[in-house]
Amino acid sequence: MYRHELTDQEGELLTPLIPRAGTGRPRVDDRRILNGMVSKIRTGIAWRDLPERYGPWKTVYTRFRRCALRGVFARVLQQLRARADAAGNVDRLVQTDSTSVRAHQHAAATGQTAAQPRQKEQDDHALGRSRGGLTAKVHLARDGRGRPLAVLLSPGQRNDSPLRSPLAERIRVPRIGHGRPRCRPDHLIADRAYSSQGFRAYLRRRGIAHTIPERFDQKGPRRRRGSVGGLPPSFDQKVCRCRNTVERCFDLLKGFRGIATRYDKTTTSYEAAVCLASCLLWARSL
Repeated sequence: MYRHELTDQEGELLTPLIPRAGTGRPRVDDRRILNGMVSKIRTGIAWRDLPERYGPWKTVYTRFRRCALRGVFARVLQQLRARADAAGNVDRLVQTDSTSVRAHQHAAATGQTAAQPRQKEQDDHALGRSRGGLTAKVHLARDGRGRPLAVLLSPGQRNDSPLRSPLAERIRVPRIGHGRPRCRPDHLIADRAYSSQGFRAYLRRRGIAHTIPERFDQKGPRRRRGSVGGLPPSFDQKVCRCRNTVERCFDLLKGFRGIATRYDKTTTSYEAAVCLASCLLWARSL
């Protein structure tokens, strides 16, 4: 085993979850292809610069792109969550936050030629201009043990507030066998960017307890309205201190150079890379 490759435990866990075609010529070993993908996102090198021990770089890239378009890594991530839930290894204390990722100049070349039909992608490819230049933003929901539950991408200049409900709706932990997926956490912790009456009402409708500090520009208007403004939202300082675990989760994901800097041109490829890195974080804890 070389550096930046799957350990035996991770390989035995992830390789059987990759779907295989029932017909056609024999495929290249899945373990070797997965090692090439993991090495790429860990080091951030170009696909053409992959070491020869992984075989032709185009084979690795084609398999990665095919898995990205079919949502293979997202489904593998759900299967790992289901296994952890069956073992009682999922903490229902969920934290949400976002982080900005600087995009490399090669990630901006997203044009399509006439011979290559446009795939189903976001029009902006989750790239935008902010003070840091061309950036993307990764919105993340994680469990109490620092493992990702939901991932959502947006342009770097976009505010967190429009994506609060879509991110919460992506929280999904399937069950092995019969039973509906677990889509409602026991408690949700977020920072002031998620503070709004609409989002708090959305969480109350779903029966989700939450700890979100009130924004300073919301306190003054509420107090000036008197009794009409209502009571201040409940806030538990002790529970809010657990929110630092989401920052540690971002640190683990950004340990992958291909995640800390976005080199992928399309949203589908970059989100697949984040899902693959998340699979490794889950595999370590199973």
